[in-house]
Amino acid sequence: MASPSTRILIIDEMHPSIFPLLESIGAETDYRPEIKPADVREALADFDGLIVRSKMRITANTLELANQLKFVARAGAGVDNIDAQALQERDIALLGANEGNRQAVGEFTLGILLSLLRNITRSDKQVREKVWLREENRGEELSGKTVGIIGYGNMGQSFAKLLSSFGCSILAYDRFAPEKVCAPAICASLEEIQAEADVVSLHIPYIPENLSLADDAFFRGFHKPVWFLNTSRGDVVDQEALVQHLKSGKVKGAALDVLENEKLQTLTTAQQESFSNLTSARNVILTPHIAGWTHESYIKINEVLVEKIRKVLINY
Repeated sequence: MASPSTRILIIDEMHPSIFPLLESIGAETDYRPEIKPADVREALADFDGLIVRSKMRITANTLELANQLKFVARAGAGVDNIDAQALQERDIALLGANEGNRQAVGEFTLGILLSLLRNITRSDKQVREKVWLREENRGEELSGKTVGIIGYGNMGQSFAKLLSSFGCSILAYDRFAPEKVCAPAICASLEEIQAEADVVSLHIPYIPENLSLADDAFFRGFHKPVWFLNTSRGDVVDQEALVQHLKSGKVKGAALDVLENEKLQTLTTAQQESFSNLTSARNVILTPHIAGWTHESYIKINEVLVEKIRKVLINY
């Protein structure tokens, strides 16, 4: 149990289940989703913990006055908006909740893959416009295909588990933790995935080493035309390179839940051009970063976070 004096600042909208969960471990909460990012720095001086979603970046400057802060908890998958080095230097624990939405991401990724293979999104739009095309929408079966999963953490493993009943081969590559790769996937190198895959799906975090991992050379490395999925982070894909390989046929189709710039009113000229190409392509599905967003995951994320917070506070 937390000390009765443990105080936690929450600066983003959260599912209301967070409050009884934190109360159950003896923590007091100050819920301020309306707080401006500029005001968080001074506010943190009085708190033992911070819970954040995507409101702002948590940097060394944000933490400058946080002398009693014990943890920063991100209510979501990925912690790329938090300066992990700055937290480490101040001995502040960094907590994520990837386990909370892994099922949601796995199911969503399977859904957009099936939609791509069977032209579901495209044919739905056509029928709404009273266009009835059957032969033109003849699709492909997932069974018998080789699926390459890049990144085999919570999300990659969830996707693989769901794929296992479709009669496809699953290859997985994890650059930083190859020991995580287990059944139903077979551990493979990136080159082996490029040689064998019919489908490739990214499940990697945004870190500097992963910036534009899927670039021109990446797509050129595939021996067969591939279906491409990204439900991780937009920055890991060179969007212009993807567009070029969609045009050439090297990429048969793409489903993107994330983009390199998701603030669509602030696109640069180059970003606008690639975005326009994606939106006009008949073999592209675009969704607004919702792979992990279900009513169930909204609650599961809180449960995962509070359990991790409880374990941190036990040590104080």
